[in-house]
Amino acid sequence: MAFLFRIAGFTPFIGLLFLNAFVDLGHKIIVQNTIFKVFDGQAQIVLTAIVNGLILLPFVLMFTPAGFISDRFQKPRVMRISAMVVVALTLVITLCYYQGWFDAAFMVTFLLAVQSAFFSPAKYGYIKEVAGKELLASANAVVQAVTIVAILAGTFFYSVLFESKLDGLSWNNEAELLTLIAPIGWVLVACATFELLLAFRLTTPRMQTTHTQFDWQRYVSGRYLKANLKTIHENRTIWMSIIGLAVFWAISQVLLAAFPSHAKEHLGETSTIVVQGIMACAGFGIIIGSLIAGRASRRYIETGLIPMGALGIVFSLLFIPYLDTAWLLAGLFMMLGLFGGMFIVPLNALIQFNARDDQLGTVLAGNNWIQNVVMLSFLLLTVVFASTGTDSLGLFVILTLVALTGAVYTIIHLPYSLVRYILAFVFAGGYRIDVQGFRNIPSQGSVLMLGNHISWLDWAFMAIASPRPIHFVMFRDFYQLWYIKWFLDIFGVIPISLRESRAALKKINELLKAGEMVCLFPEGSMSRNGQLGEFKRGYEQVTEGVDGITLPFYLRGLWGSRFSRSSDKLRAMRRSGLRRDIIISIGQPIPISSQADEVKRKVFDLSIDAWERHSQTLDPLPLAWIRTVKKTGGDDCLTDFRGDENLDGRQALTAAIAMSRSIDRQSSEQNIGLLLPTSSSGLLANMAILLSGRTVVNLNYPDSPQVLRESIGQAGIRSIYTSKQFINKLEGRGIDLNPALDGINVFYLEDMSQESSAFSKLFILTSIRLLPARLLYTLYGHARDINDPAAILFTSGSDGVPRGVVLTHCNMMANIRQVSNVLNMQDDDVFIAALPLFHAFGLTVTGILPLVEGIPVVCHSDPKDAINVARAIARHKATIYCGTSSYLKLLVNNRRVQPMLLDSLRLVVAGAEKLDAEVRDGFKLKFNKDIFEGYGTTETTPVASVNLPDQIDTNTWHVQLGSKLGTVGMPLPGSNFRIVDPETMEEMAVGEDGLILIGGTQVMQGYLGDPDKTAEVITHIDNRRWYRSGDRGHLDEDGFLVIVEQQDRFQVSPA
Repeated sequence: MAFLFRIAGFTPFIGLLFLNAFVDLGHKIIVQNTIFKVFDGQAQIVLTAIVNGLILLPFVLMFTPAGFISDRFQKPRVMRISAMVVVALTLVITLCYYQGWFDAAFMVTFLLAVQSAFFSPAKYGYIKEVAGKELLASANAVVQAVTIVAILAGTFFYSVLFESKLDGLSWNNEAELLTLIAPIGWVLVACATFELLLAFRLTTPRMQTTHTQFDWQRYVSGRYLKANLKTIHENRTIWMSIIGLAVFWAISQVLLAAFPSHAKEHLGETSTIVVQGIMACAGFGIIIGSLIAGRASRRYIETGLIPMGALGIVFSLLFIPYLDTAWLLAGLFMMLGLFGGMFIVPLNALIQFNARDDQLGTVLAGNNWIQNVVMLSFLLLTVVFASTGTDSLGLFVILTLVALTGAVYTIIHLPYSLVRYILAFVFAGGYRIDVQGFRNIPSQGSVLMLGNHISWLDWAFMAIASPRPIHFVMFRDFYQLWYIKWFLDIFGVIPISLRESRAALKKINELLKAGEMVCLFPEGSMSRNGQLGEFKRGYEQVTEGVDGITLPFYLRGLWGSRFSRSSDKLRAMRRSGLRRDIIISIGQPIPISSQADEVKRKVFDLSIDAWERHSQTLDPLPLAWIRTVKKTGGDDCLTDFRGDENLDGRQALTAAIAMSRSIDRQSSEQNIGLLLPTSSSGLLANMAILLSGRTVVNLNYPDSPQVLRESIGQAGIRSIYTSKQFINKLEGRGIDLNPALDGINVFYLEDMSQESSAFSKLFILTSIRLLPARLLYTLYGHARDINDPAAILFTSGSDGVPRGVVLTHCNMMANIRQVSNVLNMQDDDVFIAALPLFHAFGLTVTGILPLVEGIPVVCHSDPKDAINVARAIARHKATIYCGTSSYLKLLVNNRRVQPMLLDSLRLVVAGAEKLDAEVRDGFKLKFNKDIFEGYGTTETTPVASVNLPDQIDTNTWHVQLGSKLGTVGMPLPGSNFRIVDPETMEEMAVGEDGLILIGGTQVMQGYLGDPDKTAEVITHIDNRRWYRSGDRGHLDEDGFLVIVEQQDRFQVSPA
């Protein structure tokens, strides 16, 4: 929870709360300990109850003015004035101590409580102002824990001071005793002064005041009270939360009043330190319970802790009368506090969450009033029972029965929360839930939640994320399973079927009209490729006559789990660590009448937010590859079509590590150049440079020497790694690189291969087999942050000057995950890598992706060599081939490329340039294979969208549309397109042409050394980064992109 203390004003606020509680409790402890020392039996119980009553009474009497003042004035101002009053009162208390005025000191307790009555609603209201809705539960947990720490510290501190002042002394009455401990008063004054200083360091997050006037006549007549209580009672969640808190604190008050007498009579304990220490253990427990609740509720409110806490309180109270040793009682009190902390933190958060901002002070003051009325009532009953001869044991039995009644009531009225918590508890071992946009969930009113459907458990995670009960719409066949129907009924699930949908739609409409939350998945079926399907328009019928909002959401993290329809290969590769990260991104409310295409665009926007968060948890490229090698072990990894050597994962990693060591010895600069073809050596050199912690720059060797020289200079390259054989081949084709390499340190892979001994390679290979991935990375890699540059790729600007595109580890890892997710990698997949490594498509997709995802890759250095590309596909039974329209055309036109050579391909993807219709049709005619066109730019790492094969569900015969002719597909998960007017940047309607903006976590860091050009092409809309592609197109109603004008970004390599 350290992130809370980075919020401006939160740290002095916490310090202020600590000192306020520390001072208030200090005087109370002095008075209570005086009673303990001077009085016995029933008199002791009665006087202790009266002290507690004096503390509670102002919260009852001052409920209305305290709430009014908290709403009328800035809350920091209220707390500052309150702190001034505390300083004055501690001076009066100190005078009473020195004069031995016990009765006066006794009554000043009431005045301190008056101050607290005005301080409390301002304090709790300030929590919401400074932390916001999203962090309410966590902030409440910290506040609760700090308050209890103050109480514990005060209990021990003042009790020890109290006992030390009386050590070896005697007294005849309470007045004499007070004069003996009088110097303690100056401690109270000092703490109150420091509290005042902190009060003036509070920030004012926003102006939250009203301009109403306080009517004293209405206050005295009780009309204010009646109106304010009505405001509270109208919201059932607030009302039930307040009653729950009131019963808990009332039980606590009776326990504090009765236990000292019980300890004295039944345990024979006379030391205030021991007695106060046992009771203080409850405070330690509340701290632990509050922190547990805060951790369980990070970024949402875990209401399932409420019934669990209630049951734990009953269990703890049940055993107090039967224990007779201080240590066992201390442990039991700690357990009582622990369950109490779990109980009260979500209740406080629910009150703040559900209260309107303009009524927050009134609601919180009303919370105090009701709690204190109930506590006073319990204390009055304690006095009555004590006066009639009921001892402490009898009081404990009564408390247990009251707690049991409350627990049963809670479970009956909150079955949803209990079952929801059980769900969260079950999933906690395997899933880590992070809710974005929690503050967008309204505390009341009609809400229709619409989002993606990725797994069988989507409904469960949405239920866990929401503090409000959600009614889910679910297929009847699944709902009617006898072993799960009763469970789903607790969640108010609405069954629906294709044949009988009218009744379900009517039920949804009725629930929305009643102000409930309903969640449905407009795709109508679970995703079969990790991508969003068509949003059915049937849901639009349920909004008729509803005054409410639509909340779009996006679920990320369940594709690749065993509860999704992902492949076994993808599940195996996504299995990492003990827990899977689930991110639920909840968007801003939109009109409930919003059409399906608008909602779908919003969901894609939210996918950007979820993937941005997820991408920060990814490993840098070399560590990700090491983890993959540890999983796949001796499986095939790298093969050159023209070579004989086939490397498994361990051998490839061994070679890369050995090469990385050589690079460390030979080059000290950050950016390292490569002049290598698409080959095993080329890919290993890229990974070796990344392992060394450097940035790899694959240079575009077909460029003119002048352009190549310009690229080398821009990147600050002093070392280039290449191959003698490759340089000779280029010279044989008339490409002379010597002018560009003049003055540059050139290193040849053939020479480097001789530098590592056989023993060294064996040692590396053995360590790869034995050591865990993280340790291997520590030993052989150089740690890099996920946002550090990984690669620089040069593109030609309109002025012909090369421009370096800086791609981070985050850009590349995210794009790799995005692409592999929608391709839904299979166990028998094999990639063909023929595209040049100086191109983003060749580097990211056909080069590094197979390594990181554990897919064998077959390299061929010349994509124009159509016959040998086809033979490589046939020989190695390749399943995925990515190329450009130009290269695919060569396969179509080459008569030697027989159709059977491409039989093994399951996916052919075209990108980097617009797919020619003749190439598409010719490829289909010759090979009976569809070409799936994608789209992207170097600046987007490169893939932004891709068409995919359609998928069919043979149970429902539902077809998930993955491609549309004439489009480049839908944006990848974690990406989106926005079509705008290039002049005004206003979003265009569906079907209207405009400038294509690309958003997503794969958008480049920027242009190398050119912040002005970066600012020119990167724009910020709705707190998201968008790349101005320069292309024109439009989106259709399903979110597929149609390009009408595309820049030429790809040049066919003559090499």
